[in-house]
Amino acid sequence: MTKIVIAVMVITCLALAGCAGMSQTEQRTLSGGALGAAGGAIIGAIAGNAGLGAAIGGAVGAGGGYLYGKQKESEQNAYQQGYEAGRQGK
Repeated sequence: MTKIVIAVMVITCLALAGCAGMSQTEQRTLSGGALGAAGGAIIGAIAGNAGLGAAIGGAVGAGGGYLYGKQKESEQNAYQQGYEAGRQGK
């Protein structure tokens, strides 16, 4: 179990290091997937199947990261529109 956790942590670190040229949503999707896979692997190892736990956790984490990223983009767009409307009102 310790080897699996260490492997997942190394993969997570390598994945997060490659986020430099990505959009915020892409970074959040990748981060969510990596963290979900790590958490899923740990829970799966306790339950008896680390691989299945990592796969499920990665999919759920990536989906959550994507949705969170899209929500943040929407908030930023609404802010920019309000800001521009306020500037033009002066």
